[in-house]
Amino acid sequence: MQGRHLVTSDGVRLHYLESCPPGAESKPVIAFVPGWSMPATIWQRQLAALGEQHCVAALDPRGQGASDVAPGGYTTARRAEDIREFLGRYPGAVLVGWSLGALEALEYVHRHGEAALRGLVLVDSSVGEDPPPPASGGFIDGLKRDRRATLSEFVRGLFRYPRTESELADLTEAALRMPLEASLSLFPRGTPREHWRGIARGFRKPLLYVVSEGLAGQAQSLKRNRPATRIEVFGQSGHALFVDEPERFNALLADFVSTLPQ
Repeated sequence: MQGRHLVTSDGVRLHYLESCPPGAESKPVIAFVPGWSMPATIWQRQLAALGEQHCVAALDPRGQGASDVAPGGYTTARRAEDIREFLGRYPGAVLVGWSLGALEALEYVHRHGEAALRGLVLVDSSVGEDPPPPASGGFIDGLKRDRRATLSEFVRGLFRYPRTESELADLTEAALRMPLEASLSLFPRGTPREHWRGIARGFRKPLLYVVSEGLAGQAQSLKRNRPATRIEVFGQSGHALFVDEPERFNALLADFVSTLPQ
């Protein structure tokens, strides 16, 4: 696995992980975008397993992982542009976005179209279908009051199955790299839910929507309204379901990629 960098059109140095085994050049690249405040390394189990047969790449969004903590650009629109510039290295990629990264992937499709993609995978993110998710329960107030403690609880809550204390601590420290106000500005609170729903329903290429139990209703609603959608519910996993059940997730993703039209 190689660490590489690109410089965005607004001058920000973004880090990404990349691997391409011999003979995989003819297959679509699988490109990963993590969720809010998380580093690209959270996809390590996917990069290792899927990277045996496919070219894989995982982006550290601005302010996250080993990318620059930029002075600005912490909006869905700018990060969708960052995804466009990242994908410029991988024509015909399968884009995999988790949580906030899934919304940024949808915004990328909204602003730049789907021509550069072979398929889209949305992982455990509310995409505007019913029923809406419950309120956050004071998460933002907690970040303002005691950021470290709130982020530590947030990181621990990503997983259904226990992780090592060192892994949890590393993810918490990674989340603290981004300034507080920048991290808060990433939440698309002013965007109506219909925006995401319209993009997902209107996507014309293969779409896989993978969710934990709390979003099963949204997955079923998207399937009803966009019958071509492939859905999968990880009923025993937490929000980071690809970490909780990596073998199942990796097999699902490999099968989805294998069925894509040439």
